[in-house]
Amino acid sequence: MSVHDKHEIAKRSILDNARPLIGARGFSTVGIAQILVAARIPKGSFYHYFDSKERFGEELLSLYITDYLTTLENLFSNSQQNGYEKICVYLKFWQNTHIDGKVGDKCLIVKLAAEMADLSETMREIMQHGTAKVIERLADVIQNGQQDGSITKELPAAILAATLYQTWLGATLMLKITKHTQPFDVAWQTSTLLLKGFPELP
Repeated sequence: MSVHDKHEIAKRSILDNARPLIGARGFSTVGIAQILVAARIPKGSFYHYFDSKERFGEELLSLYITDYLTTLENLFSNSQQNGYEKICVYLKFWQNTHIDGKVGDKCLIVKLAAEMADLSETMREIMQHGTAKVIERLADVIQNGQQDGSITKELPAAILAATLYQTWLGATLMLKITKHTQPFDVAWQTSTLLLKGFPELP
C-alpha cells in the first residue's frame, strides 16, 4: 500500500468517526480537539490531513453526499418495484433514519444547512450541489413512475421531486422543534397526494 493510500484511508477514518459528533452537536461548537478524540488520532495530527477546520467541513460534507447518493442507488436498485414504490422506500428510509437511526446516520444537510450557509460559501455550494443531485435522481425515478403509470403526471417530475425533498426537509426541521413524529405523518400524507394525485371534488 502506497503512502498516499494510507493517507487517504486515515483521512476517511477521521471523517467517518467525526461525523456522528458533528451530526449531534453541529459544526461551529465542535473544536478540533474534540474531533481528534472522536477519531482517536494523536494531538497535532489534524493539520497533517486538513489545511483548516473549514476544509475538514468541506470534505466531510462532500463525503456525506457521495455516500448518500450511493445509498439512493441501493434503495432504488429493486427492478421489481415501480416508480411509486421506489419513492416510498426512499421516504420510509428518510423517516426511519431520523426517528430510529443513530445520530451519525442523520442528515448532515438538515443539521448544517442553517448553521453553515451564511458562514461558509464553499460549504453552502457543496450542499447546494449535493441536494440538486439528490433531487435530480428523485426526478429520474418519478419520471419512470409516471411512465409506468404508478405516479400521476399532474406535475412535471423535476417540480414534484423538488417539492417532495423540500417537504421532508421542512418536516425534519419541525420534528426537531416538536420532538414528535406528527410532521412526518403530514409529510407522508402530502407526499401520497402529490404522487398519486389529489382526489376530485364531487
